[in-house]
Amino acid sequence: MGGLTMKKEVVLPKKEETQSFYNNANSNKEVLLQVKDLKKIYKMDGVSVHALRGVNVEFYKHEFTSIMGTSGSGKSTLMNILGCLDKPTSGNYYIEGEDVSNFSKDQLALVRNRKIGFVFQGFNLLSRTSALENVELPMVYAGVPASERHKRAMAALESVGLKGRENHHPNQLSGGQQQRVAIARAICNTPSVILADEPTGNLDSYSSIEIMGIFQRLNQQGISIVLITHEPDIAEYTQRVIKIVDGQIVSDKRNDKVLLASEEIKKHKKPGTEIED
Repeated sequence: MGGLTMKKEVVLPKKEETQSFYNNANSNKEVLLQVKDLKKIYKMDGVSVHALRGVNVEFYKHEFTSIMGTSGSGKSTLMNILGCLDKPTSGNYYIEGEDVSNFSKDQLALVRNRKIGFVFQGFNLLSRTSALENVELPMVYAGVPASERHKRAMAALESVGLKGRENHHPNQLSGGQQQRVAIARAICNTPSVILADEPTGNLDSYSSIEIMGIFQRLNQQGISIVLITHEPDIAEYTQRVIKIVDGQIVSDKRNDKVLLASEEIKKHKKPGTEIED
């Protein structure tokens, strides 16, 4: 399966490997997602609310980008359009060069299933379904045969450190473990991009760093990631930081000092353990 490496536990990238990867990340840019003059206007009680005001931005293959903004900034609206969950009022949205701005609902659903992996703040797992079955779900919709679904789901769960917990239900897993299941589900169809909407919002600091480490490892394996966050410290784990205010991009900068999860995790206490004197 493309992009997945078999792992027995969550292994964060080594410092030298990660630093070398990010130092050379900008050498070959190839556009993956592009929006041109994107506008989104909502009608609320007869009043026009401008959620996006002519946004222009490109996202590149093999890049790890964060989009920062406060509540009401337009970042979630932009994420919904990038994820083909909503359509712009005007403007164009291209995925790998194809304009999907005017696709039908069925066409957008097909794009979501084949090209986009989602990770949400609330995990969005089916509560009465095992971790394995949750991961298999997108492949059911994609028509992947049962034997292949099982193989891919097992590999995806192992790649995020959940080998041995395939049959656990969400209520038997910690928040961090549930988010790992969600990441496994996002990568099982080998999408063009992972869209992560506040993926650490419900997690403690240690689990948050673990999740960012998994994202960094997946990114090193070639998976493109766009992450929404309002937390500056989370954005520091990404290569590029875009800031949006009142529906407009006000800043788009490369992060020359990417935080390495493998190093940051050493500074935090794992929940349930004590720091030794």
